[in-house]
This record gives sequence, C-alpha cells and structure tokens, in this order.
Amino acid sequence: PCRIGSQAIAFVKSFCLTPASQIELREFESLVNQLHLSFNSSSPMIESLYTEIQNMTSTVNLLESYDKSNLELIRKSFAELQEKLEECQREQDVNTPDIGETVVQVNGDLSSTYVYGCWGKDSKPDPGYESMYFYGGYSSTNYGQYYYLYSDYEKLILRSYFKRYSLSYDEGNNHIVHGNAMYYQAYSPLRMGKVNLTSLQLEYRVITEASERFSYSFINDQHLDFAADEKGLWVIYASEQSNGKLIVGKINENFLDIEERHTTSVYKVHATNAFMACGVLYVTRSVDLTTDEIFYAYDTQTSEEKNLNVPFQKFRDQYSYLDYNPTDQKLYMYNSGYYVSYDVRFNKE
Repeated sequence: PCRIGSQAIAFVKSFCLTPASQIELREFESLVNQLHLSFNSSSPMIESLYTEIQNMTSTVNLLESYDKSNLELIRKSFAELQEKLEECQREQDVNTPDIGETVVQVNGDLSSTYVYGCWGKDSKPDPGYESMYFYGGYSSTNYGQYYYLYSDYEKLILRSYFKRYSLSYDEGNNHIVHGNAMYYQAYSPLRMGKVNLTSLQLEYRVITEASERFSYSFINDQHLDFAADEKGLWVIYASEQSNGKLIVGKINENFLDIEERHTTSVYKVHATNAFMACGVLYVTRSVDLTTDEIFYAYDTQTSEEKNLNVPFQKFRDQYSYLDYNPTDQKLYMYNSGYYVSYDVRFNKE
C-alpha cells in the first residue's frame, strides 16, 4: 500500500541511532525538509508535527555543543515525534497522490470552440500499441464527433492519425480506451457502449439504476464516467436510489456488466470530476479559477472513506475530462480545447 510518512519514519529511526560524533545540524535540517516533503495532504496533525520539527531545529541551533545530555534530550524528542508520525501514518492508509507539473498542448482540431473532449492512452494496450493515443473533441456533449487514433505522441501533436471513426448514440465525453476498445456513454436508453477499435464492432449494456439527472458540476450530460486503474475497468455514476451520490462499479470486460458496486457519501453535483487509481476512487472539486483539489477518496477494497486536500493547477477554469492511466501513472485532462497531463506519484512503503 502507498502511505504517507513511511519514509519519514524510517529516516527518524536511522537518525536516532546515529552516533553522537556523527550528528550535525545539517542532518536535523535535512530531516525537517524530508518530513515536510513526505506530507502530501494537509491536516491539523501534519501542521502541528511540522511546527514541532521547526521548533526542534531552533532548539538545536541554540545548542553550543553536542554533549551527552543534549543528545539524550534530542533522542527523546525524536522518539515522541516518531510515535506521532506513526499515528499520522495509521490515519492515512488511503493512498494519497502527489500531482506533478502541468503539460499543456492545443487539441488536434486546433479549435478553442471544442471545449468538450477526451484524450489519453490505452490503459491496457495490446502489444505494439503501448504508445497509441486517442482524441475526440466537440462543441457539445449532446452528440459525438469523430474520434482519432495516433501511433505515438509526436503523431498526436502533428495531427497525423492512422484511424478515424464515429460512435453510434454517442453522448457525454467521459470515454476511455482500455484493451483495444473504447468505452463510452450511449443514449436512448442510457447505457454503456463498447466499440472494438480494430473491427469497430459495438456492444451495449444498460445500467438500470443509473440516472440522467446527475452530472458533474462543470459539464452537463456526464452520466457515465469510465475509468481504469491497476485493478481493472470501472464506471462512475449516480442513481435515484443513492440520492445523487457517486457510485463506482467494477466492470467485467468480457460480459460488459457490473460485477460489484460501491456507494459513496459524495454528491455527484458537488464534484468537478473523479478518477480511479490503485482501486481507490478520487473525487475533485473546484477551489478557484486556477486550482482544483482532490478532496475525497473511497477505497473499494476496504470501503474506507477519507477526506483529502491535494491541490493541483488547472490550465483554465472548467475542464470536461479527467482520467488516470496506470501504464504511465499520468492524469489526462481535457481543458477547454487543450490537452493537459500531470504526473502522479505515490509514497510507498
């Protein structure tokens, strides 16, 4: 599992065992920096711990010599800090992502009017298609346009596609490519659609409880949101029975059916988007015109819920698409006519 603070705890343990002759002020300063960097979410406990570490560094700065009594005092303080760090770690068992720098590129249609769209890579590519990208952009979510396949990123940027296709009954834009198939939201009735990218053969499956009344806060008609991670393929939606709260369903790829369901405590209309990673549902919301945050996580293995505060920059105010790809651990966003991507990192034990 990925957990916050494990590296910091290991560092504390090794530091406390360092002989007195080798203890130097810069090691304390290094500890402070490493502990602070290891915290990927904000909470009163974390802020309190960081303040204690800073105070401890100030104390060390006042010491004129590293005699035995001072060393024992410092070791005792670090032992107490270690206990608090372990408590903090236990409270943050849900994997917490660290969002990297933003990469932005204009869409394949070179049109800012195509504010809705999707793009990314196959999350379970066939051999030889590991570098393939897909893209679809349009000016309305009520109907789809063409979708394009590119052999690699360079071809994507040069707009040199090797295949173009359209989808029957296409609606929304939270599509995904997984295992050489595109999964998408189809209408009349609301249902999951699947198209084989080689044969273009279509399959459909109705999700009887999925409702068309609930969409993400930025965009209408986003009733089915497809996602993929290290655990497989998922669909995110809301229902009348859940009172509009997000439901995440695990998709059986062979039968295009939902084999397990998890109901969360988050209302879909309060979220800007959501994605899956390591079997955990992460939900985002808007902070201001330039910032969104991952504010909620739901672990499908343990049913554990967690409130988070992981901010990330967005290129423009409203975006229509956000998905994680386990093959390269990137977040792919479609933001008002632009391709946007982020590296995602996890602290692991």
